Amino acid sequence: MRFFPYDQPYENQREAMDRIHNSLYRGQNVLFEGACGTGKTLSSLAPALEIAREQDKTVVITTNVHQQMRQFVAEARAIRREEQIRAIVFKGKSSMCHIDVGYEECQALRDNTRAVVDAERDREQLERRQRELLAESQDGDGSAADARSAVMDELESIEDRLEELEEQNVCDYYRNNLTRDTDDFFAWLYEDIRTPDEIYEYAEQHGFCGYELLKEGIDGVDLVVCNYHHLLDSTIREQFFRWLGCDPEDVIAVFDEAHNVEDAAREHATRTCSERTVESALDELADTEDPRSEDAANVLSAFHRALVETYEDSFGFGERERIGDDWSDISIANDDRKDDLTLEFLHRYSGRGIDDDLEAAMKLGQELDEQYEDAYREGETATRTECQTLQAAAFVSAWMNEGSKEGLYPVVAVTRDIGTDEVYGRAELYTCLPRQVTGHLFDEVYATVLMSATLQPFDVTEDVLGLEESVTMAYGLQFPADNRRTYAVETPALFASDRDDPAVQEEVAGTIHDAVRMTPGNTLAFFPNYGEAGRYADRLEARGDRTVYLDEPGTSVEELRREFVADDDAVLCTSLWGTLSEGVSFDGDDAHTVLVVGVPYPHLDDRAEAVQDAYDTAFDGTDTGWRYAVEIPTVRKTRQALGRVIRSPDDVGVRALLDRRYSRRAKSDLGKYSVNGTFPHEEREELIDIDPEKLKFAMMNFYGDHDAYDGEPPSP
Repeated sequence: MRFFPYDQPYENQREAMDRIHNSLYRGQNVLFEGACGTGKTLSSLAPALEIAREQDKTVVITTNVHQQMRQFVAEARAIRREEQIRAIVFKGKSSMCHIDVGYEECQALRDNTRAVVDAERDREQLERRQRELLAESQDGDGSAADARSAVMDELESIEDRLEELEEQNVCDYYRNNLTRDTDDFFAWLYEDIRTPDEIYEYAEQHGFCGYELLKEGIDGVDLVVCNYHHLLDSTIREQFFRWLGCDPEDVIAVFDEAHNVEDAAREHATRTCSERTVESALDELADTEDPRSEDAANVLSAFHRALVETYEDSFGFGERERIGDDWSDISIANDDRKDDLTLEFLHRYSGRGIDDDLEAAMKLGQELDEQYEDAYREGETATRTECQTLQAAAFVSAWMNEGSKEGLYPVVAVTRDIGTDEVYGRAELYTCLPRQVTGHLFDEVYATVLMSATLQPFDVTEDVLGLEESVTMAYGLQFPADNRRTYAVETPALFASDRDDPAVQEEVAGTIHDAVRMTPGNTLAFFPNYGEAGRYADRLEARGDRTVYLDEPGTSVEELRREFVADDDAVLCTSLWGTLSEGVSFDGDDAHTVLVVGVPYPHLDDRAEAVQDAYDTAFDGTDTGWRYAVEIPTVRKTRQALGRVIRSPDDVGVRALLDRRYSRRAKSDLGKYSVNGTFPHEEREELIDIDPEKLKFAMMNFYGDHDAYDGEPPSP
């Protein structure tokens, strides 16, 4: 409780803290589901910090949601007011660099700058020593004169070296880190919990590189706040732990919004290489006189021709003209043989051997990369060139050696360059099984807490992420049950094939309109996609009695949200797969009713099919892939959307699922298409089956009983 900064925990919060403390003490992983109001962050942080203090560990709490990052900072500041902790909020280099250079350039600048500073320090020491020896020789010490002569020779060599180094590229911000007193920076840093923006501003004002100072000064901290990137990318994780001065077994990792870890891990593990990278590599090799360039160009040009031929052959009549500026997948996988790109590559390649040519390309690429590094350090180039040959050869090698491994799915995609109108492609090794990434992480660290409002079913989370024998706990909404109603409205099942049916649209639109009219304030409406959101927004606007806000791709979500919550009698239509369905709170009067229209299954493309197949194979079960990869993630998104309202004990609101597949009654006649059973038991118990025409009366009675209307309720 010394790390709990408030007077009393919420109901169940103390129990959650006790259970998490005991689990972490034993080094176990915890799956912690808690609805809004459970106090998940402190329930995890307080016991984690206690165990870290007892056992000399470091707590790393991570999220992929910006709003949660701000919440972590607020909680850490509250803790620090009660108990002294050293905490750091860490962000990637790209958002904290004062001169806006890439990773490779930054690395070269750091090395150059350190070399200059080291040489200047050596010169200063030698100058001091030669002055001492001069004084000694003037006092009659004969040996001092000989020693001084040797020092002067060394000093001359250092001067020549400095003359060379001063022509190289350096970073003045990092130079100040190395040459000026940074004690005031670290004193300021640990006076409070500083955000990356605050660190950037302070460092800019004082001429420091705040990012490098953080790296050099964060060892020994109690708490680090960061994004998923620092833990899910194995290369970055290794560096990150080194900056912390920690071995992996000394880290307690807390993942917030942990239902997102699956997709984030998949994204971090996926490898891509575009046609333009291969073209740049071939141009690079054409300018290289090294004899290995011929073999390297031979293998890469064959892969390039195969890539182009593969996507060109896939186009039917008029399809090439319809390619837009988003990446569009082309199916190349085959059940009974290698994928189409590999087959085309093998057909087009001729030479002494693909492996030999790739080895030559890799070795040449590594040498070219070193030359580019040296040229940048020496100031011969203004930017650090990245070796395209090395990148292309590494990808093609991975494609040939790893492409058929379990859980990897080969994909070709195409896009159009809007500037040149050129269509070009890329090859991608898509990672279907996230546990290939997360399993290693969970094995390495001391213990983890994965927390979310939507982690159940726990056995699926364990399977997908590679967890074993986790401690599981779930806490539902702690707010008064009388203040909310959750309805399963038996409107027609919005199967994709039925969405264009005018009768279906009329009934669904009428039910939405009823719900909006009976809401004393704002209504959130989530749809399976932006197209459906636009369809029903148009129908609501046509009725003309409510202000309708439509979330569309490319619009400012934050600005739209501000306009919506400033209104008091509006409806906001958006996609369930957009950014408003989670990590965004609609508190108090911001919104009273939330609707989820349809069962918002994602677009089931070849990648989704590949993930299903990978899960079927990995977990050896009929329909396991559909359940793990489609149905459960969809219901989790639905549950996240329902959680946008009822954010405090005083909130009053209605949550309605508009599709008969959500109802209990649907299980008997819809069979596997019913999703009612996918909800956790406690949430199923709250679902009230209701006919569409009765929803407006039920809502009127509910809100009327809570005196929520300003005057008389709307006429049903």
